[in-house]
Amino acid sequence: MRLGEKAGLPPSKPLRDIFGEAILAAARENPKVVVLDGDLGNSTKAETVRQAFPERFFNLGIAESNLVGVGAGLAACGFIPWITSFSSFLLCNGYDQIRLAVALSNLNAKILGSHGGITLGKDGPTQMGIEDLALVGGLPTFVILVPSDPASMHAAVKAATNYVGPVFLRSSRVALPHIYPMDNCPFEIGKANVVRQGGDVTVIACGIMVAAALDAAATLAEEGIEARVLDFHTIRPMDTAAIAAAARETGAIVTAEEHLLQGGMGSNIARVVAQHYPVPMRFVGLVDTYVESAEPDDLLVKYHLTASDIVLATRDAVKAKKE
Repeated sequence: MRLGEKAGLPPSKPLRDIFGEAILAAARENPKVVVLDGDLGNSTKAETVRQAFPERFFNLGIAESNLVGVGAGLAACGFIPWITSFSSFLLCNGYDQIRLAVALSNLNAKILGSHGGITLGKDGPTQMGIEDLALVGGLPTFVILVPSDPASMHAAVKAATNYVGPVFLRSSRVALPHIYPMDNCPFEIGKANVVRQGGDVTVIACGIMVAAALDAAATLAEEGIEARVLDFHTIRPMDTAAIAAAARETGAIVTAEEHLLQGGMGSNIARVVAQHYPVPMRFVGLVDTYVESAEPDDLLVKYHLTASDIVLATRDAVKAKKE
């Protein structure tokens, strides 16, 4: 079954293509926007800016550390640089420069981490950003955004461009179904969206896992379990009020992310739950493993990142809540 089909969500094109549209719109709206490319503009789709504004597009080649350094310099000169490459390449190869030149200096630079998670499939584990949220989470000044559909990608790029300070935005190679209308997507940095109401349990998800959570909620409803679903599009700053309300009002929480559980979204949410309103929690994500090369759908099944896995975790959380 197609992602989002159980929840009745209409299909869309790959999220990276949506980023290409969104960054071009940002460049048209603000002449200070410039794009830096690590020779992957055809994959990240940042090349849309090269085609429209070649004088504002800089391909620095496969040299991520230099890419970040030049971006930091442009930010210091008053431009709004979007530093674009694969999430794994930027954060693993350019981390020192991101930390020293951007984060410590609190510069107004934006980083696109494309091909986050495991759904780039056959490109294999060397290119999969499965630790990116943990790595950028170690940089205190960074806002971290993970859009879940086409409308939220457009909104996230706009919000990131308008925000003054460092921002990391995670993108994906695969198509994510429409959750929000294209002309009506609520998006406020630091404020999670309730995309489904429910009083028995809350599923908090980001990125591709939001559609999977909605599919899971549709299945659970057939069993008499009404799940609230939160689109946690901002990993930092976290919406602690929404987390506390979910714990207090539904009594159990499941988190779902296309990322390692160690240092990911769920571990940070667990800290908030423990501080404010402890309830049973279950976690869907990668468990201390690298992933081989295969079709994206097969990888999601093998590594337990599907709606069915969210259903199993949610049943267990509800059971624990009743015990």
